Amino acid sequence: MSKKSTRLIAVLGALIGILWLFPFYMILTNSFKTPKGIFASVLSFPHPSTGSNYVNSFKALNFVGSLTNSLIITVCSVILIILCSSMAAYALQRNHSKLSSGLLLLFISAMLIPFQSVMIPLAANFGSIHALNMWGLMFMYLGFDCSLSIFLYQGTLSSIPFAMDEAAEMEGASRWQIFYKVIFPMLSPMSVTVAILNIIAIWNDYLLPSLVLPQAQYTIPLQMFNFFGEYTKQWHLALAGIMLSIIPVILFYLAAQKWIIKGVTDGAVK
Repeated sequence: MSKKSTRLIAVLGALIGILWLFPFYMILTNSFKTPKGIFASVLSFPHPSTGSNYVNSFKALNFVGSLTNSLIITVCSVILIILCSSMAAYALQRNHSKLSSGLLLLFISAMLIPFQSVMIPLAANFGSIHALNMWGLMFMYLGFDCSLSIFLYQGTLSSIPFAMDEAAEMEGASRWQIFYKVIFPMLSPMSVTVAILNIIAIWNDYLLPSLVLPQAQYTIPLQMFNFFGEYTKQWHLALAGIMLSIIPVILFYLAAQKWIIKGVTDGAVK
C-alpha cells in the first residue's frame, strides 16, 4: 500500500471518528448550559457553565432508585439470556435431526416478528396473571432476545469440534458437566458479545418497560420522560440525565474491555 493511500485512509478514519464523537460532544457541552445558553447556540462551549443541571437531574430522576431498577432488570435479564440461549443453542447444534433444525428455524424466524405487533396482547396476558412488574419484564426480554442470541451461539458452537464432547464423555463427565465445564468456557468471547448487544438494548429500552412497569419500578429512560412535558422541554436537565445514564455503560465497557478485544481477535482468527 502506497503512502498516499495510507494517508487517505488515516484522514478518512479521522473524519469518521470526529463524526462518531460529535453527538457525545453535543450532549456533554449542552449538559452544562442553561436553557437560554442551549437555545442561543448548541455548538458553542458552555459559557457560563453550570453544574446544577446534574444535581437537579440527579434528584428529578430519583437516580439511585431508577439506577437500581435498571441494574436489576438489565443484569438479571442478560444472565438469563446468556444461560438459556447458550444451552438451547448447544442442544440444537449437537442434535442433528429434523426436529432440531425445525426449532432452530423457528427461533430465527421469530426475529422477523416486530415487537409492536404483539405488545398489546403481551401486556394484556401478563396483566391477567399479575406479572406486570420487573420480573415479568425480565421474562419478556428472555423471550424477545433469545432468538438472536441462540443464532449467534449456534454459529460459534459449529466451530467447536464434537470430539471435545466425546473426550469429556470418555472421562466420565455427564452432559451437564460437558457443557458447563468444557463448552461454556469456550463460548466466553461470544457470551461477551451477546451481553454487550443485550445490555445496550435493555438499558436504553423505553417502550416495553413503559407498558409493564409500575411507577415505583421505573428505569432511567422512563424517569427521563418526565423532562418532556406538554408545553415545556427541559433539555438542560434531559442532557445531564443522558450523561448520567451513559456513565454505567462506559464503566461496563472499561471493565469488560479485555474480553471485548479478545472476542474480536478470536473472531478474526476464526
